[in-house]
Amino acid sequence: EVQLVESGGGLVQAGGSLRLSCAASGLTFSSYAMSWVRQAPGKGLEWVSGINSGGGSTSYADSVKGRFTISRDTAKNTVYLQMNSLKPEDTAVYYCTAARGSWVGPYEYWGQGTQVTVSS
Repeated sequence: EVQLVESGGGLVQAGGSLRLSCAASGLTFSSYAMSWVRQAPGKGLEWVSGINSGGGSTSYADSVKGRFTISRDTAKNTVYLQMNSLKPEDTAVYYCTAARGSWVGPYEYWGQGTQVTVSS
């Protein structure tokens, strides 16, 4: 059974930092591109960032570029999202996804999500 388990969310003040983690199991982690997707209250899904299967290529939404950094540790089957200079508009449930091809999708697997709340 494939599982993606996110952790690291929480409540933080604007300007603060959080690091999200997503531990993957039940799949060949090194074969999957990984992405972070978020959903703010009352809004649709927004792709945030992606990293290719080898870890050598990353991409970011314009809304987080320069503030967020995605990385992966193949030895730990884990993908991370370092979030700095957080803004209230970053408040959302953050989901980890896995895709066999590109970080664009389609996403084969999703985690259960972790809540990030940024207070002003």
